[in-house]
Amino acid sequence: MTGAPDLDLSADVLALTRALVDTPSVSGDERALADAVETALRGLGGLEVERVGDTVLARTNLGRDGRVVLAGHLDTVPIADNVPSRLEGDRLYGCGTSDMKSGDAVMLRLAGRFGVPGAEPAYDLTFVFYDNEEVESVKSGLGRVVRERRGWLYGDLAVLLEPTDGEIEAGCQGTLRAVIGTTGRRAHSARSWLGVNAIHGVAGVLATLAAYQAREVDIDGCTYREGLNAVRIEGGVAGNVVPDECRVTVNFRYAPDRDEDAAEAHVREVFADALAAGATLTVVDNAGGALPGLTEPAAEAFVAAVGRPARAKLGWTDVARFAAFGIPAVNYGPGDPQLAHTREESVLVERLQPAEDALTAYLSGGRA
Repeated sequence: MTGAPDLDLSADVLALTRALVDTPSVSGDERALADAVETALRGLGGLEVERVGDTVLARTNLGRDGRVVLAGHLDTVPIADNVPSRLEGDRLYGCGTSDMKSGDAVMLRLAGRFGVPGAEPAYDLTFVFYDNEEVESVKSGLGRVVRERRGWLYGDLAVLLEPTDGEIEAGCQGTLRAVIGTTGRRAHSARSWLGVNAIHGVAGVLATLAAYQAREVDIDGCTYREGLNAVRIEGGVAGNVVPDECRVTVNFRYAPDRDEDAAEAHVREVFADALAAGATLTVVDNAGGALPGLTEPAAEAFVAAVGRPARAKLGWTDVARFAAFGIPAVNYGPGDPQLAHTREESVLVERLQPAEDALTAYLSGGRA
């Protein structure tokens, strides 16, 4: 574990966040940070610790009636001249401050409190620090745990400390990407009547998208708003050629009351006229969402402990992997999702301690 920085889990959550941010961990290059996290957790003495690639797993085995899983990814998007961290006024700036090293710092603080001999949490706890979340899902460290160490992920509630600005965001949307293609006949643009313009052929597809009315769905008091949008268009051969191919990539963000098959069926129904006219539709990615599960006792207790109403998660997160096991899961972290992945990424210092305090109260069996 050479090169791994020392992480002091007794330091306050701000100092710990800075230490994490100052250890670069762009997706695929998390080893040094994973080494540091593993060393710190093993040093507590009250946790079973296991390493799976650059994912670090740790858990208590106290025989409690319930188990809570806390999860967070160690990786960040590429650095944008924003490491090391810097503290300016009421904000800590740096790559990963919001997404999601402030959440990881909260997790480490909780591990430092409840992962020592003699600690008395109200639940058994599992901590999952995983790699490669910010890239294609096939590389996900959490996905690897699902395949190779699934038993580590079971619990009565999962909390992902993704950035939510201190609010509870329940469940998540599903996401589908599909490519709609049209074909034509290539010709010289000076004699365009001899060809069929494939770009013109997607006019109906674009009109359908512009007129699409997004559905809103209330589940457990959380309102999920769907969306269907063109996110890419490709076509054209040269400045003097009528193109014979055009492709529109669409992204459907769907409420978690639809599964993957229902989402695909809906998209095909929306573009039925274009498909009947000869267009093709190929689904290239489809990840189901997660129901909020707020009626589950563990989730109800968490909402009560935090003292904030839950809202829908508009986006896809790894809570979906837990939902697939029937485990209610929520997103709750101190970071600001609107600043994630930006050059100006930062976290409000005043969000850090309240997140730690709320989770401490919940895991202790009390209320914040």
